[in-house]
Amino acid sequence: QVQLVESGGGLVQAGGSLRLSCAASGSILSPNDMGWYRQAPGKQREFVATISSGLTTVYADSVKGRFTISRDNAKNTVYLQMNSLKPEDTAVYYCNYRRFQVNSWGQGTQLTVSP
Repeated sequence: QVQLVESGGGLVQAGGSLRLSCAASGSILSPNDMGWYRQAPGKQREFVATISSGLTTVYADSVKGRFTISRDNAKNTVYLQMNSLKPEDTAVYYCNYRRFQVNSWGQGTQLTVSP
């Protein structure tokens, strides 16, 4: 079992920045992938970014150049630095841990970007 706790969401104006954090605990094994997904009202959950324990990153086209994912393996924490935020980035952001058949989700943290 892996537990994930997100933090750092909030309200920000368009063009602003925010950093999300996700702390993992429990049976964390390597290698693994940790990432961020988001779900806007009335829409399906979508991929945002992922980072492997070897620090390989993948981004959705919609956030490339604006968002940066990073992780601290010693702290079992993953971060999402979000810059140049847009109203369409408004969503609940979920942290994800994946290793083979283990696929864990956090409870989510709300990001609201005002015009």
